[in-house]
Amino acid sequence: MDAYSQLIIDAVEKASPAVVKIERLERRGNQETVSGTGSGFLFSSDGYLFTNSHVINGAARLKVRLQDGREFTAALAGQDVPTDLAILKIDAGEFATVKLGDSDDLKIGQLAIAIGNPLGFQHTVTAGVISAVGRSLQGQNGVTMDAMIQTDAALNPGNSGGPLINSEGEVIGVNTAVIMGAQGLCFAISINTAKAIANQLIRFGKVKRAYIGVAMQQIDLVPRLRSIHQIRNKQALFISNVERYSPAAKAGILNGDIIFQFNDQLVETADQFFKMLTSDKIGQFQYINVIRDNTLLELRITPIERGD
Repeated sequence: MDAYSQLIIDAVEKASPAVVKIERLERRGNQETVSGTGSGFLFSSDGYLFTNSHVINGAARLKVRLQDGREFTAALAGQDVPTDLAILKIDAGEFATVKLGDSDDLKIGQLAIAIGNPLGFQHTVTAGVISAVGRSLQGQNGVTMDAMIQTDAALNPGNSGGPLINSEGEVIGVNTAVIMGAQGLCFAISINTAKAIANQLIRFGKVKRAYIGVAMQQIDLVPRLRSIHQIRNKQALFISNVERYSPAAKAGILNGDIIFQFNDQLVETADQFFKMLTSDKIGQFQYINVIRDNTLLELRITPIERGD
């Protein structure tokens, strides 16, 4: 077996026992019918699992099938529509789980492997690379999702909610979206964002977050720019779009600005910035530092609460 194939085989063997198929059941009269399928993965031995919010929407009942064939009815622990994440809970004995990685460490070009149930075909594996990190993507509900991973590992309907893993078998993202009509443009929610969301969903059943209204992309800062301005960042967030009437627009942030600092804290990844926008920032002015045309600016911004 060549080394590349063995790398994928080893990674899949570590993660696949925790990957599940999810069936969304609807009641029509006296009968239950399957109205859709998706994927998920167990991250705790007592039965908590990740999937996508859009996978479970409208379900009268949710059925989860494990790799070994066992089936369970799942309860919804909580969902967060803006990030398209949902946490389900199944009850039984000790479950196999995945190991959650660190999406802040991702590098463009590294191996990415998707596991899921596309079009109902259980435990399908595809492989590709990380194409970009820190992307913003407009979700099906029109809400912008931040800190997304772009990959060319093939995803199809039914892959939603399954894990995107690295060569060590660690989950680095939750597969969520495909750009229709495009080839090789697939997206996953970064696992660091998913971990932060899961913590709130399990504890409170919902997520409260601050929002500024920008679409962004994670970029590398060239050494010359860092040297001129004595910036410690190696990466920062490039603003590709500012929503009209948003806190960012009111603060004077423009398309093309580069966010590198928030309240005197370095901002290098979208995940870091997401964690900084906590509920205590809502309605309170904050300081945000940007690079604009080789000039450093400090602006004041007042985040608002993001709704569904």
